[in-house]
Amino acid sequence: MESVTPKKHLGQHFLIDLNIAKKISDTLTYDNYENVLEIGPGMGVLTQFIIQKKIPHVVEVDNESIEYLKKKFPQLQGKIIQENFLTLDIKKVFSKQLAVIGNFPYNISSQIVFKIIKHRAQIPFFSGMFQKEVAKRICESSGSKKYGILSVLCQLYYKTSYAFSVPSSVFKPKPNVESGVIKMIRKENFLLNCDETLLFNIVKISFQQRRKTLRNSLKTLTLPKNLTEDSIFDKRPESLNCDAFVKLTNMIDNVKLSS
Repeated sequence: MESVTPKKHLGQHFLIDLNIAKKISDTLTYDNYENVLEIGPGMGVLTQFIIQKKIPHVVEVDNESIEYLKKKFPQLQGKIIQENFLTLDIKKVFSKQLAVIGNFPYNISSQIVFKIIKHRAQIPFFSGMFQKEVAKRICESSGSKKYGILSVLCQLYYKTSYAFSVPSSVFKPKPNVESGVIKMIRKENFLLNCDETLLFNIVKISFQQRRKTLRNSLKTLTLPKNLTEDSIFDKRPESLNCDAFVKLTNMIDNVKLSS
């Protein structure tokens, strides 16, 4: 069977190491969801191992890859979705709990994560391969220079873990960076007890000027001086864990409600 030509504009770097593909598929555990969705299957190197456990749906934009998958995996009949995951209406396609896995295109990987967070009520499990820097950032703890928006938002709702690193030599074409595989399991029966829209806004504004103290970075919120005299505003955003950001959100929300 003919192979698929990797397309630069789609960020395609095909994994060619079967051992690593199997290790990625082994991050999946089948407990609290009905369906599995693989993002960007390409030539199906990961798909072939997922199928051994559960026949997944796959979402792919590349016509050549889709034709290849149809020929190689007849089991996927009716389960190949030709669309960009970022525009996919998850609730329309899937009515039940969904696990998401994939070797993600590096150029849209952060956007994929933000979509997972948005649909967290339906996605209890997420794993896959990212550029190593992004994978590390998702799992990073507070206090690190790598800790940022992705770290906080993922860890608010999921237990994140860095599984293993992947060298660039196992891809075709070979990327200029190394990769890393992560796993995220949703926290169950979990409530933040704060205004989540405000929380997201505070996290993003804080890290956009991460070298500044919160007192300076959050000036755009026009907070009263008596509030910003609290010691938490002396800190920089990377020093706040998820609980501290929730506390900060409630402090700001209470002031806004009373004003």
